[in-house]
Order: sequence, then structure tokens, then C-alpha cells
Amino acid sequence: MSTAKRQMAMVLDLNKCIGCHTCSVACKTLWTRDEGQEYMLFNTVNTMPGLGTPKNWEAMGGGFPNGEAQLGQMPTTKGFGEAWEYNHNEVFYGGEGQSVHLQIQGDQPDWGPNWDEDQGGGDFPNSYFFYLPRICNHCTHPACLEACPRQAIVKREEDGVVVINEDRCRGFRFCMEACPYKKIYFNHVKKVSQKCIFCYPRLEQGVAQACARQCPGRVRFVGYKDDQNAPIWKLVEKWKVAIPLHPEFGTEPNVFYVPPFDAPTRFDANGDFDHSKPRIPDEYLISLFGEKVLDSIQILKAEREKMRQGGKSELMDLLIAYRWNDMFGGFDVNPHSLSWA
Repeated sequence: MSTAKRQMAMVLDLNKCIGCHTCSVACKTLWTRDEGQEYMLFNTVNTMPGLGTPKNWEAMGGGFPNGEAQLGQMPTTKGFGEAWEYNHNEVFYGGEGQSVHLQIQGDQPDWGPNWDEDQGGGDFPNSYFFYLPRICNHCTHPACLEACPRQAIVKREEDGVVVINEDRCRGFRFCMEACPYKKIYFNHVKKVSQKCIFCYPRLEQGVAQACARQCPGRVRFVGYKDDQNAPIWKLVEKWKVAIPLHPEFGTEPNVFYVPPFDAPTRFDANGDFDHSKPRIPDEYLISLFGEKVLDSIQILKAEREKMRQGGKSELMDLLIAYRWNDMFGGFDVNPHSLSWA
């Protein structure tokens, strides 16, 4: 279990994510520009219901279900989605831009990071989907750490961020099998495992993570879990509306989600509104977030109704995020004000 003195955490409000992938682009631009990282997306945004990234990751095992370590499957580069080559030169530099469109060169893929984007589930007129951003959860009980025979994976004492010491890593990839969320990649050039580092060099300078700071939807709250003046503690501990993804995996993740509760009303067979059950089935949300998701949704609906009736709600004010800097739990330093060596 964790021996970290403090734990950095993140809360993502799924009711505000618009699937724009700005978070993924911010992360990709900052952290995965080296050789061998072309296919890596430490931050992904998938449409749910969907098979996700890597393909069918929820059924690949790992973690500590029922308190016991479980051997998981090894995700493949193809399962994540390889870095495809496009005819950029022809379109942008060859003078063919008016008659030729961008095309994948070579073998045509059958899966990628957002292959089933916006497909979702359900049947017309009650189909539904929502976006699920994912990064490494920087778990309190990281399965990747326990699986590594080289002690190359460590949980930083000062902030609980889980990182890989690439000088010690020998590319055994037991970490990839053990992680039930499948958020570790393998660099086939350097022969080491690599993953999200929660932007800890930014945190050390008081700057929020790139994915959080550049999110146009004000989806991401960050901060220490024990900071009672920051939104993380209030959303997770006080109001209990932010809950982990797949808690049954047993790793105690420190990335939490405010579940989607404001989908459009269902229609009945006559085309009239059907308020008897939600458009996003309770059973599906329970499969993702556990039984506590229903309590979370009831709290969210009650507080929203309070505001609709003219009352005040600390919870709704937090989630609306009138001042985006207030979402960062004190990590609100402007990165442009610093000199990055």
C-alpha cells in the first residue's frame, strides 16, 4: 500500500466533457515526442459504451479483484492503435491539396484510439453515449509497482505520483499485464515501459497538469486529496459525488469521476417523454463505477433542483467552476511566468 505523505488526485466531470481531445493533444505535444512514442497517448478520450483504448481493455484483467493479485493480458501495439502514416507530403506540399485527400498509407488498420467514437449504445430514439477521458490513475495500491521485479516503478513520497525509472526498467512488461486499466505503453525503440507522470515537473512549480489547464470544458479538478479547502476533497469526501472507475479492480485509483446524470429524457413508443427510467441505464453506470454511482447521481440531482428552486448549492457552484483557476487546488501558477530549464 501507499507510503506517500500526500496524494495528488484529479476529478473529471463527465457531464462537461465534449470529446474535443484538447487534453490528449496537450499531453501528446508535451510528453510523447521522442522516437518510439509515436503511437502513445498517455491521455485518451473514448466514447462510452465502447471498447476503448487498448481495444477491450476492461476485460483484460490485472489488479487485485477480491483482494488477490490477478494476472492480466498483455496489451498489444495494434490494440492501442499504431501510429499510421499519411500522405501529408502529397496533400500539403505536393500541390495536390485540391484533388487529393488525406489517406492512410500502407496496410489499412482495423482499430485505433478512437475507432468507435460517437457510436455509443442503445437503440433509436433512445441511443446514448458519453465521453470518458482516461490517464494513469496513480493508484494508492498500484498493481504495476508490485508486478515489477526490477523495482523500476516507484510511488513518489511527496505527492503519490507513480513513475517509472527507465534506467532500471528492462522491458519485462509485467507492469502492462498487471495494470487493470492498461495505461502503460512499451517503447519498442528504447525497450522500456512508459506512462503518464501526472505532469509532476509542472506540479513541482505549482502548475496544474497540461490536460487540466488546457481543457476548454472546465472538466478537470486537481489538487491534494487531503486539502479541505480545495475542490478535490469537497467532491470526493464531503459531497461524495466523485467516484473511481472500476473500483472492483482493487488498486484504489486517485482519478475520480462525476458520473453523467443529465442525459436527454427517454422517449416511449408513442414519442412522448418517458421519465420512468434514465436514458443511460443504471446498470451500465454501475458496471463502470460500482453501486455508489446511484447515490452520487441522487445527490447531484437534488443539489441541481435546489438551485432551480432559487436556493444555493456549494456543490453546483463547484461543478460550474465560475473561476477556472479555482479548480486547481492551489496549482494555479501560469506556466508562461516561469523559466523552464
